[in-house]
Amino acid sequence: MTVHRVVPNVRSQAVRESRDFYGLLGFEEVMNHGWIVTLASPTAPGAQISLMESDLTAPVVPDLSIEVDDVDAAYAAVLAGGAEIVHPLQDEEWGVRRFFVRDPNGRVVNVLAHR
Repeated sequence: MTVHRVVPNVRSQAVRESRDFYGLLGFEEVMNHGWIVTLASPTAPGAQISLMESDLTAPVVPDLSIEVDDVDAAYAAVLAGGAEIVHPLQDEEWGVRRFFVRDPNGRVVNVLAHR
């Protein structure tokens, strides 16, 4: 399994203001689904941060997102390892397949692959 990117997710009750704040640090909006906004550095596009008040289909806002090349293999691995699944593996309408898992520190990780 290959990791493509890791993005911190910031739960925010002030998404617009947060977007503007991170803009002062050089980030630009690269995705906005209304419920999640992703910002990236124009000079280093892999440097990203996402802002969201709540998740569209999951019960919690994840602490970070890890994009992998094979989300089904990642799901099988965490299940075999006995990790707690917070949100089941499913295809989402915005073009990703994902699940949420809790890490040993209690952080919720969104593991995804683009379809």
